[in-house]
Amino acid sequence: MIPPHIVDDIMQTARIEEVIGEFVQLKRAGSNLKGLSPFTDEKTPSFVVSPAKQIFKCFSTGKGGTVVSFLMEKEHYSYPEALRWLADKYGIQLPEERPATPEELAAISERESLHIINEFAQEHFKNNLHNTDEGKKIALSYFVERGYRPDIIEKFQLGYSINKSDNFTAAGLKKGYKLEFMEKVGLSKTKDNSHFDFFRGRVMFPIHSVSGRVLGFGGRTLFTDKKIAKYFNSPESIIYNKSEILYGLHFSKGDIIKYDNCFLCEGYTDVISMFQAGIQNVVSSSGTSLTKEQIRLVKRYTKNITILYDGDNAGIKASFRGIDLILQEGMNVKVVLFPDGEDPDSYSKAVSTTELEEYIEKSTQDFISFKAGILVEEGENDPIKKADLIKEIVHSVSLIPDQITRNVYMQSIAERFEISEQILANELIKLRADAAKQNRFKRPVQPTEHQEFPSEQDLVPQEYQSDSPIIDNLDEPTEFDLMRILVMYGPNVVILDEIDEKGEKTKVETSVAELVCHELAVDEMVFSNPVYNKLHQIISEALEESAFLKTSHFKRLEDQAIVQFVTEIEMNQHEISHNWMTKHNIATNTEKDKINQATMGSIYAFKSAKVEKRIRKIQQTIGKKEEELSHEELMDLLSEQVSLEQVKVLLSEKLGRIIIR
Repeated sequence: MIPPHIVDDIMQTARIEEVIGEFVQLKRAGSNLKGLSPFTDEKTPSFVVSPAKQIFKCFSTGKGGTVVSFLMEKEHYSYPEALRWLADKYGIQLPEERPATPEELAAISERESLHIINEFAQEHFKNNLHNTDEGKKIALSYFVERGYRPDIIEKFQLGYSINKSDNFTAAGLKKGYKLEFMEKVGLSKTKDNSHFDFFRGRVMFPIHSVSGRVLGFGGRTLFTDKKIAKYFNSPESIIYNKSEILYGLHFSKGDIIKYDNCFLCEGYTDVISMFQAGIQNVVSSSGTSLTKEQIRLVKRYTKNITILYDGDNAGIKASFRGIDLILQEGMNVKVVLFPDGEDPDSYSKAVSTTELEEYIEKSTQDFISFKAGILVEEGENDPIKKADLIKEIVHSVSLIPDQITRNVYMQSIAERFEISEQILANELIKLRADAAKQNRFKRPVQPTEHQEFPSEQDLVPQEYQSDSPIIDNLDEPTEFDLMRILVMYGPNVVILDEIDEKGEKTKVETSVAELVCHELAVDEMVFSNPVYNKLHQIISEALEESAFLKTSHFKRLEDQAIVQFVTEIEMNQHEISHNWMTKHNIATNTEKDKINQATMGSIYAFKSAKVEKRIRKIQQTIGKKEEELSHEELMDLLSEQVSLEQVKVLLSEKLGRIIIR
């Protein structure tokens, strides 16, 4: 058995476009890739790969799924064989083939527990922001004053930790979470036998993995006391390693692929403000020094990085090491310097989206030239210092793996400083020889080849079809729709109107998953489709453990029928362009915006179809077997039909339908 956390590592490390690219010639189609189906003969490409969602869909055959699904289908691997193939390709070490020890099982359980606590915390902080007086008056007003729109606050799941010693800790303990685990993720602390919240009194920025799981938090104080640290971040844990995370990548990866460029800035608010301004291929190193792991994360999606600086020369110089790491990975680096006193956060709010895009375009410069300009200012009148600075610039160039790129830069440097290109070339050769000597036992980095692709094409999904008899399939479309909502929006919050014991209307907060599972349990209804029924069981069992499952969880399952279903609904989901709000000032309502109505409507439609199906079966039974039925059996069936007809009328009223007989 491959442990779940290793499966998670494999799924996050493996690049579906790289693996499928070994079997299929793929070309760009917007943010997707497209090619001829490997499963059938075709002349018009209908095989689509989504690098952002890490799924594929073959519209000719209907097959779809993850990178594991592809290997199972194309190479006829079993599920474990496909995972082992990927682990071998990406250098992921698998545990020895033996039963897991109790300690290993405990470690696996601990990782999942920490994830669940973080996701509970994210919902708790979000609820504080929107539904408590303190949260609305202090934190929400802060975000509004900073100019953040409600949709952006919602997208980045911003929240607030109540300024009370143990507001979150008490809520977690009440929910049944272990204090030990809440301390491990840094949300709770213990001192002198008392417990308190680490982030109390701070606005909260959840930090997500590439697949969307909450790994940790950044918390900003709203107090002006200089003795209080402006930002607190979650400590490192078995699920959170800050050197391997880029803030915002979960949201921006699609646009990074689409525009083949990644903007890199410093803080959380830089990312959020740029996103709101319409530039969404942006990430942040969260104020930490850039690492190789973070650079390789970006390299999965593009070879081009544009660094956004706020004009602080000291800060720029401090980041030169990180830039050298980028060059060493064979990536292209450019730089944008904002005006004095401005940073990506402030400048993106001060100008229109068009002005911001124009400024970035005209201010973008090659990093080597930029570095030369910054350093030469210091050594302009000091020949010795100037020589050292030129050596530093040549050192940066020496890190670039591609020889042609190095030569182009060397010509530019020789021309700029009026120095012999041969002298620079000798220095370059010496630097690379020294580096080779130091790394002779290390495996050299192989840069990924970059391809150019044609323009975007529209993709038309196949219609949902069924060959089963009419009565048996009467509820199939409503089952599909309800399961789609349950899988896509299960963790989302819905607020319902209920009548309390005093007969007064009150608001009750729950999740889509809890609401759907409760409604089906009350009426003892199940899904007829075996795939949906299994998904329903998985979700219900997770709810019993207070766990809310996201689509990424289902795509890691061994059951490929479930993986294909999730792939189908993800591939057919379309996002509203941010231009409607940023450029046209038009507010758009998506299904997620109307999740209350969408969920209840789907539940009522599901129940109505089940009732209609049962009515037709009763009518069919009476029509075919009336003479064989006893008087008592016939009366029972007719009585059931009358009751069901009444239920059908009530459900139709909920759905706003008119029944015509």
